Amino acid sequence: MRAVHIYGGKGTADAMYVDSLPTPVPAAHEILIKVVAAGVNRPDIAQREGNYPPPPGASPILGLEVAGIVEAVGAAVTQWHEGDRVAALLPGGGYAEYAVVDARHALAVPADMDLHAAGALPETVFTVYSNLFERGQLQAGETALIHGANSGIGATAILMAKAAGARVIATARGTDKAARARELGADIAIDVSAEDFAEAARAAGGVDVVLDIIGGDYFARNIAALNPDGRLVQIATLGGNIVQADLLQWMFKRLTLTASTLRGRPADEKARLTAAIAAHAWPWFTSGTISLPVDRRFPLEQAGDAHRWLEQGNQFGKVILVP
Repeated sequence: MRAVHIYGGKGTADAMYVDSLPTPVPAAHEILIKVVAAGVNRPDIAQREGNYPPPPGASPILGLEVAGIVEAVGAAVTQWHEGDRVAALLPGGGYAEYAVVDARHALAVPADMDLHAAGALPETVFTVYSNLFERGQLQAGETALIHGANSGIGATAILMAKAAGARVIATARGTDKAARARELGADIAIDVSAEDFAEAARAAGGVDVVLDIIGGDYFARNIAALNPDGRLVQIATLGGNIVQADLLQWMFKRLTLTASTLRGRPADEKARLTAAIAAHAWPWFTSGTISLPVDRRFPLEQAGDAHRWLEQGNQFGKVILVP
């Protein structure tokens, strides 16, 4: 099969190239997927740079999500069959023509759903569901503050929060991205290049849950934006690590801080999460109730260009590779 490699194991986007590898063989509990689309995500860039190594036993090939057709099933697999259309969360291996995955980490893709669109979903849907709804406990009628509205995580979180009946305040850099966030469903969209989001959020009544991928100097302003008994969910630190926190504000407001990563979780936990998403969130996408924008599609040979585009931060929604 064709797969993306990195000269020297890590480097810039220019170090990525396509070469041949043996097609993987599924273990007893795995399925082999012929990849139709593979999502491109920020953690892929971190791995390419040498800052996010795959967990033990995972493929060293980049790529944490795919959609495609089941090509083969392991001896112990009963829930999937050859020819099934699936989307799957991977620990690695998505930037290739074929990928293997634990059969419990796949979701069914109906015949009327575009596999390109499905390939853009697992990593962000799993991340948002786990963090915004399970850890952040967002409820219908509450207000969520979602940072980075143009990112895959941000756009997915806006869609899912609105589908769950929440009010959404979203942040983005630039008037165009803020306008796109409103088009996607955000009740309020704040251009952080022109306005302080904490002041704007407080003026709008404050927020109950913050989903933050920025960190850095956003941390103190997130605290200011939160209402009493609010929850801050930290899932990335694109703006840098936190250097100072006012613990008295946390105490006075009775706030909760929670944080997590997804890739290194045990297989059984990912299986539990897959089942929960299949029951509660996946139907929003398969029914067409919500649809995540696919910003750009790149052929496998242009994986470096896909990374450069994501690094520029000009996308709105997801970027995918098409083998």
